[in-house]
Amino acid sequence: MTDKHVAVLMGGFSSERPVSLSSGNACAAALEGEGYRVTRVDVSRDVAAVLSELRPDVAFNALHGPFGEDGTIQGILEYLEIPYTHSGVLASALAMDKGQAKHVAKAAGVPVAEAKVMDRFDFTSVHPMKPPYVVKPVCEGSSFGVVIVQENQSHPPQVITSSDWKYGDRVLVERYIYGRELTCGVMGDVALGVTEVVPTGNAFYDYDAKYAAGGSKHVIPAQISPIIYQKCQTLALKAHQAMGCRGVSRSDFRYDDRFSENGELVWLEINTQPGMTPTSLVPEMAAHAGHSFGELVRWMVEDASCLR
Repeated sequence: MTDKHVAVLMGGFSSERPVSLSSGNACAAALEGEGYRVTRVDVSRDVAAVLSELRPDVAFNALHGPFGEDGTIQGILEYLEIPYTHSGVLASALAMDKGQAKHVAKAAGVPVAEAKVMDRFDFTSVHPMKPPYVVKPVCEGSSFGVVIVQENQSHPPQVITSSDWKYGDRVLVERYIYGRELTCGVMGDVALGVTEVVPTGNAFYDYDAKYAAGGSKHVIPAQISPIIYQKCQTLALKAHQAMGCRGVSRSDFRYDDRFSENGELVWLEINTQPGMTPTSLVPEMAAHAGHSFGELVRWMVEDASCLR
């Protein structure tokens, strides 16, 4: 048992609010099972005042998306001097910006796809790079706003410049990598197992594939060559350290094995606030390494600090 009071921050007001509520409630229940005194905080614009009144010993950050994993809430927690989980201000902001994260990863020797950051209104009738390519919002998660431009598509996707677009004006245009979806978590300074994510009915690992029941199948350990498996772990840890991440993170990769089992492995991005339901990827990786969900969230709470 412990007398620590943990405020679990969840919900918020990003596109990923439903995912965050799911993560937060799962973590809160697990922490209660570990003996912590837990307060669930559905984060709104008055979160600083709420936390000032609560004065928890630790803030467990279960927020996803803008304001929750981009350094914003981390800055508030630093100002309030409340120890918190996951990465700090700089690493969170850096990892959330896909363009800047690629620069840092590449400089650290992590292989990335050819990409450019553009204003969405600069899209014309001419492709910004030779198809196939992928367009992503620079600062969104859960595959919101991702558009795949096929090889035979005659013009850029019109949705990018439409009034329906709600994911910001800066987008990342990235060479499409054929192949399999691999992901690897990091816990502290240790790379966890490598999972292959196999969408069951979707063209790629989009929001429904991530969160809808039966939307994807997780294969851990991934059925790949030992060389690629170890390379995934090495690169995930290298990206985690290059960004300055703390606690847990998860790096996503594409692996093109069409011509060789040791084919092209490309790092896509790092997630500093990975999903935290018991069936989410990082908890599954931790379980594969012998850590129960309760043990994982306990480790995260005990790892919490300021100045991360």
